[in-house]
Amino acid sequence: MSEVEQRLTAIGVVLPAPNAPVANYAPFVRSGSLVYISGQVSVDANGGIKGIVGDEVDLEAGKAAAFLCGINLIAQMKAAADGDLDRVKRVVKLGGFVQAGPGFFDIPKVLNGCSDLMVEAFGEAGRHARSAVGVYRLPMNFAVEVDAMVEVL
Repeated sequence: MSEVEQRLTAIGVVLPAPNAPVANYAPFVRSGSLVYISGQVSVDANGGIKGIVGDEVDLEAGKAAAFLCGINLIAQMKAAADGDLDRVKRVVKLGGFVQAGPGFFDIPKVLNGCSDLMVEAFGEAGRHARSAVGVYRLPMNFAVEVDAMVEVL
């Protein structure tokens, strides 16, 4: 088991199988040492977290939704790294999208659910650049979607 997976296990995270694409795109694309991971929504085995943050979904549930996105991103990283998360040398950038209500402005706080997981899992190599954007709608009504760029050796 990789050091990253040991850290994840210590905080109670079990990685799911990577989510398959729902349309005509790849779950990730590798170019040199950079891997671009398609957006991962806030889905899990129980259906995930759906709805509008700041309306049907409160801030804490929004952060939990972003955490789910992070788990799904790490599952894709594992696939891209041929099963060895210790080959992930850097989380370079996260792009976060929150399905936000008209009066909700704590978008960065929601995305901290994913960002904090990356640092917890990868240590300093998990600290990344990030964008946090509130959007009108996300696919299948999921509360949060996050994509990533990572360096894999």
